Order: sequence, then C-alpha cells, then structure tokens
Amino acid sequence: MSAPETQEVRAAAKWVRITPRKARLVVEHIRGRTVPEARTVLAFTERAAAREIEKLLKSAVANAEANHNLIGDDLVVKAAYVDEGPMLKRWRARARGRAARIRKRTCHITLTLVPSATATVTRAPEETPAAEKPKRAPRKKAAPKAKPAAETKAEEKPKAEAKPKAKPKTARKKKTDTEAETEEGDS
Repeated sequence: MSAPETQEVRAAAKWVRITPRKARLVVEHIRGRTVPEARTVLAFTERAAAREIEKLLKSAVANAEANHNLIGDDLVVKAAYVDEGPMLKRWRARARGRAARIRKRTCHITLTLVPSATATVTRAPEETPAAEKPKRAPRKKAAPKAKPAAETKAEEKPKAEAKPKAKPKTARKKKTDTEAETEEGDS
C-alpha cells in the first residue's frame, strides 16, 4: 500500500514590491509554525514585508477552508520561500553628466500549508438546509444613554429659581458741549 497523501495548500503572491532579502527575513520566522502562531508573529513584526506575508497567509488559509474542507487553525506552514521577481530599472542623474542605475526589486512569495499530525484532518461537508435560516438575529435598538449627574441636577431646577442674568453694559454716553461746560464751571 502507498502512503496516504497529505493535502497541501499553496498560495503565492507575485510581483510584490519588496526586496527578496528583506522578505526572507520575515518568512524565516513563520516556517514550521502553526497558523495561529504565524499570525501572532506577523502581527508583532514591524517590517513592511510582514503585512504582505500576513495577507498571503490569510489567502492560503481561505484556500484550505474553501477548496479542501480543512480547518484553518489546524494547519502548519510547511514551506515558505521567497524568489526574486523582475527588477524595475530606473536612472538617477549624478554629477558631471553621469547617471546611476536604481534597481527596484520585486519578489514572489510562496506559502505551503499542510494539516498538522495531531489535528483533525477534515471537517464534515456542510449540509444545505432546505429552509433558509436568518444569518443573524436582527439588531435591537440601543437603550437611551444615561445622562451625567451634573446635567440631571441642572434640569431638575425650575426656571423661576434660576439667577437673573446681569444687565449688559451699555455704551458710554458722549458728553455734549453744554454738559462739559457746566462741569468745568462747577469745579
């Protein structure tokens, strides 16, 4: 008898605008780990390549669940490697009429997932029910928010007890010539 074949799930991201050398540093951290561990490692890795590899890991898990009926959390990263992609060549002006080549590198990232030895290999195929069930319960209306104590005390006071507002200051009246003469004459 031949050995039972293990299902392998692959996902590849091509022409990713990150240098292969930088992407390989991140890929080394997740090789051989389970999917939940790999997600945690990628979430806390600060390198830009970690975001691209995290997207690729999500894609590989989705492929496993949709196409092979595997459970995503029971998978292990069997292989993870980064190949060089095509290089975009640009030019930059330098002194004395010369030019320097700028190489914008790209890479192809590939992940291979397999079910772990201790994990449940597959899940039962989902049965389609005859009657459609609602996907979720309808949302309930939110209860009115409680008002802070300061606002409720202010509202409890009747308006009659409220302090009267101060009179606004009026503009100063200009003295007329006759009033100014009478003040001068008094002194």
